[in-house]
Amino acid sequence: MTSPTTTPTTANDVRSIEPVRHGAYLCFAAPRSARELGPAVRALAERLGLRNEYEPGDDHPRDAIAYLRRIEATPAQIADDALARATAVVHVAAPGAGPVEQVVAELGRLLGPEAAPRVLGGVVRPLIYTGGEMYNFSYAHRVLQQPGTGAPHAFLLPMSKTAAWWKKDWMERHTYFLPRYDEGRMVHPGHALASAAGIPALMRRTYKHPAPPAQAGAYDFVTYFECADDAVPVFHDVCAALRDVAKNPEWAFVREGPTWHGRRVATWPELFAR
Repeated sequence: MTSPTTTPTTANDVRSIEPVRHGAYLCFAAPRSARELGPAVRALAERLGLRNEYEPGDDHPRDAIAYLRRIEATPAQIADDALARATAVVHVAAPGAGPVEQVVAELGRLLGPEAAPRVLGGVVRPLIYTGGEMYNFSYAHRVLQQPGTGAPHAFLLPMSKTAAWWKKDWMERHTYFLPRYDEGRMVHPGHALASAAGIPALMRRTYKHPAPPAQAGAYDFVTYFECADDAVPVFHDVCAALRDVAKNPEWAFVREGPTWHGRRVATWPELFAR
């Protein structure tokens, strides 16, 4: 007599990838008269309980606002005149979408249609490709957010991946982030090693589109970096290494928007000081 077939009991231990943070960069070229909006912007931030990232505390504030004044912008493959011409950027972030949406709506109303902000944003999700060893390599000793006096430079760099990238399954996409070897010989350093010089020097943050690939006019990723004066060359060196497809084949699937370089300032009126 044969034994009945049984179905093994399985776990139901799927890790959540629901967003843990929402954020947006409001990029605009406002007239100098917009300086007078300072009290209204300050009142909005206080009402929503937003802490100024210029004095962040131990790291990114839970509910945050930041002010960035333009230094320069460098064009890239994706034309984005609104970002390239922006003289100021306001960052807002919170665990939920509500405060971000309120700042986007209210600041748009205050600035008016002539200076309507170009909004670049997305969400932060739990790490999905990163195991224990990679976390320790990339994040365990990451640079925390510093006061604006110590790390005055801000770089906003949005980008998207090509359709060919999104046709790959997640396992294949994962392989592009690690070095590739042939019989023990490294063939490509990959994303992780190409960007390694930035780990001890650059504070980094990435918002992802909620449902990639992003639609036309939006980006799959909005990356952001802060650093001290002496680390600005490190930022450019890391970007150059990542763009070298011989070192980092992933970048063959990347299309960048303008790189916007700004200076962190403490208050809204300082956005308009020249």
